[in-house]
Amino acid sequence: MSVYRKREGEPYSYDFQFKGHRFSGTTGCHDKREADKFEKAEKDRLRAEFKDEAKAVKPAKEISIAEAAAKFYEERAAFHANSLDAERYLIWIANNIEGGPDLPITKIDNAIVTKLVAKRRGMLTTRGTRPANSTVNRHTEYFRMMMLEAKKVWKVPVEDIEWKKFMLAEEVIKTEASPDQEAFLMTILRGDYAPSVRFTLLTGVRLEEVVGLEWTDVRFHTRDFTVWGKGKDGLKKERTIPMTKAVYDLLWSLKDDHPTAVFTYVAVRTRDGRTKDARYPITYNGLKTEWRRTKERCEKAGRSFKGYRFHDNRHTAATRLVRATGNLKQAQLLLGHTDIKTTSRYAHVTHEDLRAGLEAASPTKNPTKKKANRK
Repeated sequence: MSVYRKREGEPYSYDFQFKGHRFSGTTGCHDKREADKFEKAEKDRLRAEFKDEAKAVKPAKEISIAEAAAKFYEERAAFHANSLDAERYLIWIANNIEGGPDLPITKIDNAIVTKLVAKRRGMLTTRGTRPANSTVNRHTEYFRMMMLEAKKVWKVPVEDIEWKKFMLAEEVIKTEASPDQEAFLMTILRGDYAPSVRFTLLTGVRLEEVVGLEWTDVRFHTRDFTVWGKGKDGLKKERTIPMTKAVYDLLWSLKDDHPTAVFTYVAVRTRDGRTKDARYPITYNGLKTEWRRTKERCEKAGRSFKGYRFHDNRHTAATRLVRATGNLKQAQLLLGHTDIKTTSRYAHVTHEDLRAGLEAASPTKNPTKKKANRK
């Protein structure tokens, strides 16, 4: 014990340290044993107070929906394969949620999410139509991922949201380009953009994978190439695809166009630092814009591609592979799907496929037909 007397006849004093702090004073006791008990009681009191403070939950710093969206994009979504779309979704969520961009995310509940989803469903597109359920779901999914990040990683006490009930039923689009449609499409496409679309139809790669393909990813000697597609949690995942002769010939014809980018476009005018007639790497938005304009030109030429998305080029490649081989596992490897259930969506059959299959399975003769009695 550390009790002591300063002068003869005075009560004992105490002096000790606890958690880096010094505590001292008089015990008020003239008996040494009583003074020791006093000091022990004082230490027990301090220990109890420390435990209570440690158990106390400190209130988390409030973070607004705008701050959360920016933080989630910087830490996660910026590294997603579709980072440009992700940024657009997150900005829309922050600007359109009830309460505005400054709304603390701890205030977000099922009612607020309901209103936001309804607002997105009610907004008209540039063509004056309602957005597809899949478009609304992509906004909702990024909202869910951001709130989950806040809860699991940032340790913000957000509300439990019933996210499943906000996901809308999506129609499985079974669009496939016929060889005739593909040939027509190639004649309408701008010549410098045609190779990128042709490449997708041959390989089933995604739009962002086409844009990101560089010559360092292409190996003519081993006849394969590497793309960086979707992986777990939206992070990019590597996969290598073998070249067919058609793919090899296509890529070989482009090898001298640009030192780094495989797919390029020709600048039609000098502006924004670009030189007319020089080649530059195609961009995500540039390819999407050219795809939209191509479909408009097809419409004017009397061949409608309404409802046919750039992503359906990937679907076309997968469906052709399954139809030619009957092997769903090969399509899974081509598309880079982790779960073959995802691939099965690309393996639908048309009425003509079904008819041909039934014809092949039908016996050439009717076994139930009785032979005529010979006389």
